[in-house]
Amino acid sequence: MEYLSKDEIPALLREAELRPTRQRMALAGLLFCGPHRHVTAEELHREAADHGHSISLATVYNTLNQFSEVGLLREVVADGSRTFYDTNLSDHHHFYAAKRGKLIDIPAGDLRIEGMPALPEGMKVAGIDVIVRLEE
Repeated sequence: MEYLSKDEIPALLREAELRPTRQRMALAGLLFCGPHRHVTAEELHREAADHGHSISLATVYNTLNQFSEVGLLREVVADGSRTFYDTNLSDHHHFYAAKRGKLIDIPAGDLRIEGMPALPEGMKVAGIDVIVRLEE
């Protein structure tokens, strides 16, 4: 998805079969009207407040989950306690710097996966997510 203008947000939400509520419009504007990024619900909640939007943390979580369910965001569980939402939907992997709380993209072509085990009968690979955890 390319950068969107605020005027394009209602159509994006409608195409995803989501009603363009005030909260969804505000959060979508923060997420999609700029470069690709990784954001946690807490970070987006603070950013929304900094932009003058009064949106509860529960609504931010619900909206991020809705956006993920309809394919507008990619949910990345970096560890058991930290979930990021990625606006970059292309095939790629991640570095995770836990001390910094930062997720960094690895282009799909920069990582080669070999030795894939045989899949259970009737199953197919839907995707492969690799997270390389970093230490400092």
